Amino acid sequence: MYWFRMKNNKEKTIGMPLNKYLSSAGLCSRRQAVEFIKDGQVTVNGIIVKSPETRVGKTDRIYFKNKFVKPDEKIYILLNKPKDYVTTLSDERNRKTVVELVKGLTKTRVNPVGRLDRATTGLLLLTNDGELTQNLAHPRNEVKKVYSVVLDRPLKIENLLAIRAGLELKDGIAQIDKISFVQGSKKNHVKVQLHSGKNRIVRRLFEHFDYKVLKLDRINYAGLTRRGLPIGTSRFLTKQELENLQKSGAVVIKKEIKRVKDSKSRRYFTKNKSKRDNTSNSRSRSKKTRR
Repeated sequence: MYWFRMKNNKEKTIGMPLNKYLSSAGLCSRRQAVEFIKDGQVTVNGIIVKSPETRVGKTDRIYFKNKFVKPDEKIYILLNKPKDYVTTLSDERNRKTVVELVKGLTKTRVNPVGRLDRATTGLLLLTNDGELTQNLAHPRNEVKKVYSVVLDRPLKIENLLAIRAGLELKDGIAQIDKISFVQGSKKNHVKVQLHSGKNRIVRRLFEHFDYKVLKLDRINYAGLTRRGLPIGTSRFLTKQELENLQKSGAVVIKKEIKRVKDSKSRRYFTKNKSKRDNTSNSRSRSKKTRR
């Protein structure tokens, strides 16, 4: 589990916008928080606040739908999703959900980032970080996803080239980054890389040419891989993996961090350096400048 810095020192001293606070607590996205606030469902220190830009801090008492809101420390879980699980928190048809697979790791409520359909297996990220979820979903970050696809028959080369060039589907042009046959396998096994977030996009690419997808497995998500993660198991992200997400623009991590191990839980988290250390560093820099 990791602590993260805010994007600038100004936010650190005077708090953060109310909608961001709700999102950081894992309740919803920032956009959804704006609607909740405008609807009068949020109070700050006993007063209904309808301005999402209102800045709040640690000393404020914030309630959402009459329940106290306290931002949890950020949790990031990588799951290798098996077949026959739906990517929701609950299901009205009582089908198995992905959340059931991570209950052994945390009691904190975490939400899936994006969606894999019930028949699709592979990597799925779950977190209580609403900002991260929103950033990973935003088209500007062009989050890479790689899928292993097994078809009911060999893929014709002309169909492969057509998919590579871009197909026009009902909801517009479907662009992919790469498509190739898996080396050493039959021609019905291909690998597809893309950053599109369109619904069921990989299946629809092949269904366009009347292929049936027998197996669809996401083997890479935002640079995360399933190495050492058997199907149906999950784990916390490592410090290095979070730093890689930072480079992609998905999350901002405090640069000066100290890795600490909790002997009871055997989990790693980061801890801010003391203000004294930061002050001494700034003094040393100012001395060098005067010289």
